[in-house]
Amino acid sequence: MLTTYQISQLLDGELLGNPEIVISGPSKIEEGSEGTITFLANPKYESLIYETKASAVLVNRDFTPESELKVTLIKVDDVYGSLGKLLEISANLHVQAKGISPQSYVSDKAILGNDISISHFTAVEDGASIGDHSVLHANVFIGKNVTIGKNCILFSGVKIYHGCKIGDNCIIHANAVVGSDGFGFSHDKIKGYTKIPQIGNVIVEDDVEIGSNTVIDRASMGSTILRKGVKLDNLIQIAHNVVIGENTAIAAQAGIAGSTKVGKNCVIGGQVGLAGHISIADGTMIQAKSGISANITEPNSKLYGYPALEYNQYLKSYVYFKKLPELAEKIRLLEQEIQKLKNQ
Repeated sequence: MLTTYQISQLLDGELLGNPEIVISGPSKIEEGSEGTITFLANPKYESLIYETKASAVLVNRDFTPESELKVTLIKVDDVYGSLGKLLEISANLHVQAKGISPQSYVSDKAILGNDISISHFTAVEDGASIGDHSVLHANVFIGKNVTIGKNCILFSGVKIYHGCKIGDNCIIHANAVVGSDGFGFSHDKIKGYTKIPQIGNVIVEDDVEIGSNTVIDRASMGSTILRKGVKLDNLIQIAHNVVIGENTAIAAQAGIAGSTKVGKNCVIGGQVGLAGHISIADGTMIQAKSGISANITEPNSKLYGYPALEYNQYLKSYVYFKKLPELAEKIRLLEQEIQKLKNQ
């Protein structure tokens, strides 16, 4: 537990109100209760700050209340950023007893760093390496010759197949799979499909976060690569030999087909589909449910639709899409009028 004064110091904030309130944890602004701290970032919800029962509220430095407040305010430069720091303190993701559970299996040929935590029913195979301060929760599988960097957190059910490499400061959420076989088959009309061995691996660089139930396929040859700072949501499919550039973020249920290259600082919405063997330029933003089947060469493009168009072009086109029946009827009537004129 922290006091409002301690929180304001941790967040480099300006305290307006009681510095001695003891805060037990965070809350949503509409569900706040005594002893909790909440936040206001979107002016749309400002009315709730006058009604909340929370004891303290994080607000931006330029916030000025329209009427008297009962809560203590902590003014910060960036509400969302400060909230993230506060939630990290509250969640304390690294809390797990250090050491190796007697109910786990760790090969005597594995290399273990300092102050690591390996929970029960976790398996670490021959030649695997676990970096300092990393945490492996229950039921994690680490295959042969896998490398896990420092300060990583692997939640329950994560599977890292043989030969894959995970960098420092990575978080991999429950039931994610890194290094399963790429979808590689040859087809014969008589024999059907024959599996092509997938002999590459997956490389995940530093500061990457991978959501629950996301799957990243190993390369057929070479490596599938997630560059530094990549953030993946839940339920994403990354196919073999894909490369995702630094600090790109991808929302849930997106799918990227084999050998596609995604640039740096891209933002890809939920349920977006990228065809295989294409390149996406740096800074590209793709709206949810869009489909990309060709190279995007212009940096910082904004795309929407299926197949995707330039964002503003799609919005203009949509005005006409939804009126197609009426437009078709007008064209039919005009054609009739033209035919009448020709017959005169």
